[in-house]
Amino acid sequence: MNLHYDMIVIGSGPAGKRAAIQAAKIGKKVLLVEKNAVVGGVTVHTGTIPSKTLRETVLFLSGWRQRGIYGRSYKVKDHISANDLKQRLTSTLGHEIEIIQHQLMRNNVEIEYGHARFNDEHSVSVENDDGNVNDFTADYIVICVGTRTRRPDNVPFDGDAIMDSDEILELNRIPKKLLVVGGGVIGLEYATIFKALDIEVTVLESNEYILGFVDREIVDELIHHLRDCNIQVRLNDQISTINKFDDGKVVVKLKSGKSMAVDTVLFAAGRQGVTDDLALEKAGIEADSRGRILVNEDYQTVQPHIYAAGDVIGFPSLASTSMEQGRYAACHAFGADVSSQPELFPYGIYAVPEISMVGLTEQECNERSIAYEVGIARFRETARGQIIGLREGMLKMLFSIETQKLLGVHIIGEGATELVHIGQAVISLGGTLDYFVQTVFNYPTLAEAYKVAALDAYNRMTF
Repeated sequence: MNLHYDMIVIGSGPAGKRAAIQAAKIGKKVLLVEKNAVVGGVTVHTGTIPSKTLRETVLFLSGWRQRGIYGRSYKVKDHISANDLKQRLTSTLGHEIEIIQHQLMRNNVEIEYGHARFNDEHSVSVENDDGNVNDFTADYIVICVGTRTRRPDNVPFDGDAIMDSDEILELNRIPKKLLVVGGGVIGLEYATIFKALDIEVTVLESNEYILGFVDREIVDELIHHLRDCNIQVRLNDQISTINKFDDGKVVVKLKSGKSMAVDTVLFAAGRQGVTDDLALEKAGIEADSRGRILVNEDYQTVQPHIYAAGDVIGFPSLASTSMEQGRYAACHAFGADVSSQPELFPYGIYAVPEISMVGLTEQECNERSIAYEVGIARFRETARGQIIGLREGMLKMLFSIETQKLLGVHIIGEGATELVHIGQAVISLGGTLDYFVQTVFNYPTLAEAYKVAALDAYNRMTF
């Protein structure tokens, strides 16, 4: 069988799903290839949706959000088991898969389940679980295969005491001591989620800092919070040896000479593009040492009719940005009107507390010689913050001194990933300091922090 399509999309994660649906909405014949038994990709099965569902489950059962009111010892449930955490996961993931399948079906996107490999620059073969192979051709191809966790060869992974960030969702027990290797987005999310269960957590990061793309003041706030919660943060250090003993303990020795004994080690130190078995060379495409595919600003590879989007092209590797990349690629391929503002993509980190940002950081303003002023609001200083018992959290805004336009918004604290969209809209529309000073916000709300921060900036400016 050899069928021709206008577009073949490889991978059904956020980028692949959005690319396929967008092409179908333009009226094109689209084939979506998924190697797993169900659609959704990493985001649905091991990434965004599961980790955020786990986060909400933990925060509810542990009573974390109410501790600012009732004290740090407050809990909704005294003894939380791994099964308690998994119950919500099962129902949420099932619902999400149904939604994706329905979206694809009603947009007439055809789905082929199996492993895709390139035959040439316009053709792919798909091998299903039974070993049957079908060939398909297309005018355009979009690679959205995503990533998998990096697993160092010298680490004895066993899926129980020593696991990666995909396996953590299959955890059969709640550890008493957890070592998280990697101070990136994934590592910090899981470290803070498990700390909410009142277990002993250590974060090990090989660099001298964490979250290098985040505003440094926000990172400083996060580190202060981590240490206030008794999360040990070990920077500029890495594992030398790791051994598991019969009693279940794992002993880790660091290059600094320090050592520690824990119940569980979670490796979250980077991800690898799943491109090693796509036969990219047959299409004239190469991936780098991390399995990532190089693309231009329109998400085209070296073969202009072959696009790549999502985690497989690297930073920022977020579900939200991946969706937009897939949409843009499909529109660009078929000459549809398309515009996008990558510089205004919001970033969300679902640690405890949340972090979100959009626009420029202070560091970027300095690098570009942009004169700016800062306005800050602490959540605990707002009425809503006091009502819900917030101890931490801040909203930071950067304004141009010359034009008073909003340049960037950086938030840490409850609801940060929701609140950031107000700032995103204002930046996109060219709004200024006056907008926040003159606008009425519901009271009491955390959104009121925008007005507080704007007034703080106003008081610092010389007009």
